[in-house]
Amino acid sequence: MQQKIAVIIPAYNEESAIEAVIASVNALNTSAAATRYIPLVINDCSKDRTGQLIDKADCIAIHLAVNLGIGGAVQTGFMFALENNFDYAIQIDGDGQHPPEYIPRMLGELKAKNLDVIIGSRFLTNEGFQSTLARRMGINYFHHLNKWLVGVSIKDSTSGMRMLNRKALKIVSEYYPDEYPEPEAIVLYAINKLNIGEFPVQMNERQGGVSSIGAAGSVYYMFKVTLAIIFTYLRLNSKK
Repeated sequence: MQQKIAVIIPAYNEESAIEAVIASVNALNTSAAATRYIPLVINDCSKDRTGQLIDKADCIAIHLAVNLGIGGAVQTGFMFALENNFDYAIQIDGDGQHPPEYIPRMLGELKAKNLDVIIGSRFLTNEGFQSTLARRMGINYFHHLNKWLVGVSIKDSTSGMRMLNRKALKIVSEYYPDEYPEPEAIVLYAINKLNIGEFPVQMNERQGGVSSIGAAGSVYYMFKVTLAIIFTYLRLNSKK
């Protein structure tokens, strides 16, 4: 039986890159393949032509009625994948940073190592686009914060390229962080005793759109996410 992978693409004002991202996901499919990769685009109330473009593309298009932010958009995709019996789901960005050709290899690694979550990492081999020095320092900080809190060492904890099996999908469908979810979700995975791993990926510079975190907002981002990680840790531990 052919297994189905939902490739969740949260999109807010990604008209310049979204068609190419969808096409590159569909290029993974061949008639004889045992796995079917299905682009699932979550349009988070884009103000440009993203909505019109995905309606014409070969994908499942979901248009949110209100802007939920990255966490809400991704969780919408997770819930859709779980409810529609996808075997796995992987999140990638709509701006072209995450090369879909790594998805089959990440799936193989997840299965081979019996992982529940696998994260595409820029920093295992330090190849491809590495981001700015300031961002790398911030990512390293979150790596150490999460390791201190939950004992899990994830080098690229802010990576938005991550694959989940159905066990993990059930957890994130019930609760998932909202505004800047990636580093906070490491705590969620660890406290729920999911097996987490990383896979080396050579990422690209964004092919369009604008980052949600500008230079002026970096300090605020660090402070806010630090509090969110700690509060998530305390909240989830209080329910154990």
